[in-house]
Amino acid sequence: MAIPNKEADGYTIQESEGFTSVTLVQPRLDAVIANRLKSELIILSGLGQRNIVLDLARCTYCDSSGLSVLLVGNRLCRNAGGVFVLRNLAPQVERLINISHLDSVLAIAYSEEQAQNLLNR
Repeated sequence: MAIPNKEADGYTIQESEGFTSVTLVQPRLDAVIANRLKSELIILSGLGQRNIVLDLARCTYCDSSGLSVLLVGNRLCRNAGGVFVLRNLAPQVERLINISHLDSVLAIAYSEEQAQNLLNR
């Protein structure tokens, strides 16, 4: 399945074997992008994508609407029998996830290899 490039929307999507990678290409995961990204995750799930890796290497800020995106992605993948993995968290974003106690709910990887291991569980 060909997935169109969404860089103008603030993220890119790439299909890989066994998972879809979504990369945020802007530094903020906030209300400006949250609804678009949440809709994209719902569409990907509806297309049968059970495993999604969200790469946040460029993201240095996340607000409550961004956290909502992460929880929606996690729920969609889990309900489909898959895994939602966050990869390459900046310290500021990781701190917010820890303070929110979402680190016990979300799968977090610090490298491609760790993400692959989480997907293969």
